[in-house]
Amino acid sequence: MDIENGASGPPDAVDAIIEQWAAVRPDLETTPMEVFGRVYRITQAMGDRVEQAYRRLGTSRGEFDVLATLRRSGEPYTLSPRRLSSTLMLTTGGMTGRLDKLERAGLLRRSPDPHDRRALQVTLTEEGLALVERAVAAGLEEQRAALTSAGLDTAETARLAALLRRLLAGSRPEDGA
Repeated sequence: MDIENGASGPPDAVDAIIEQWAAVRPDLETTPMEVFGRVYRITQAMGDRVEQAYRRLGTSRGEFDVLATLRRSGEPYTLSPRRLSSTLMLTTGGMTGRLDKLERAGLLRRSPDPHDRRALQVTLTEEGLALVERAVAAGLEEQRAALTSAGLDTAETARLAALLRRLLAGSRPEDGA
């Protein structure tokens, strides 16, 4: 697929939407709608594929997010529940529910913070570490498979990642809100 020279692959659902707008509002320049419509649909499709990969391993996206956050924190794979909540943008109630389930499954443990008697710390267990290692690999394999099936080579994938980084930066409100 050579996007630079105008080849863009087979028509998709976004093309149908664009054609409908062209019929009723030919004055609109709809390229932004094409970009964001496809980004949205890719996000949904890949979210579903990755979620299925996690389910095959016995976990969910939300549970993976907790385990992965602990894993990314580095050894000893320990964070406070508050830090986990803020990183994952969850309420304390939502975080407590996830932690309860993961602790019952033996994937993490909660213990008193040795530096603050009033606080807790959450630590990955060996079982949790093993699961998150398998899950991150499975999720990445789904993403890699999608890129490959789209016919993107390594250079195109890197270029797409760079373009999306720029798009993300330009999509944030200027006031930082």
